[in-house]
Amino acid sequence: MDISQAVVIGAVEGFTEFLPISSTGHMIVVSKFMNLPQDVALKAYEVIIQFAAILAVLIEYRSKITFKEIELWKKVLVAFLPLLVVGYIFKDQIKALFDPTLVAMMFIVGGVAFLIIEYFYDESKVRVKEVEQMSYKDAFITGLFQLLSLIPGTSRAGATIAGDMLIGLSRKAAAEFSFLLAIPVMGAVSSYDLLKHYKDLMQGNVEAYLIGFVTAFVVAYLTIKLFLAFISRFSFVPFGIYRILFGAFLLYIF
Repeated sequence: MDISQAVVIGAVEGFTEFLPISSTGHMIVVSKFMNLPQDVALKAYEVIIQFAAILAVLIEYRSKITFKEIELWKKVLVAFLPLLVVGYIFKDQIKALFDPTLVAMMFIVGGVAFLIIEYFYDESKVRVKEVEQMSYKDAFITGLFQLLSLIPGTSRAGATIAGDMLIGLSRKAAAEFSFLLAIPVMGAVSSYDLLKHYKDLMQGNVEAYLIGFVTAFVVAYLTIKLFLAFISRFSFVPFGIYRILFGAFLLYIF
């Protein structure tokens, strides 16, 4: 992997990781067009840029990472537990699910789901406007919705945001809880992958990795800010339409 390829993949990871459009499908397409094999070297690099995305969330929400917000983080932990347990028990079966066609189909299904949810969504009936107002029950239900992200192409952000909108959260609260939940989820997954691929990292292009890390961090940080600004004025309909179109594109190329 050269520097230009590292920059492109880092930018794609940073842009798609926290949006409800699934980073998996985009990484597949980008690596395919750049003729990068889905091997251990690419997996090792993805671990690096995932840590960059986590860092972007930590910096953006640093004001919430305090003992004053301990109740909020307890709820984040409650939401994290279902994925931790189910993901660990069925990790081998989940890996076996991976298939480009399934990814494409889940893009389309997720897109249709967002269009339906937005069609019936009534802001006047929102009961949780700020993320701190979430109950432990809300958090646990969010964790159950997050289990859908174990199906490749579903999108962790998409599953949690859509689920939270269904149970009465505002778009902003749903998005912010999804960002915060990404910290333990991505931290655990990335740390696990790091233990498996650290030898591959040592053999890679260190300069490309560093530049890719910085790229992923900057893009992820800007994406979080722009995304929150966008949903404060608009709905998730554009994301639903995009998912359907991108899913159809994936079906075409594969």
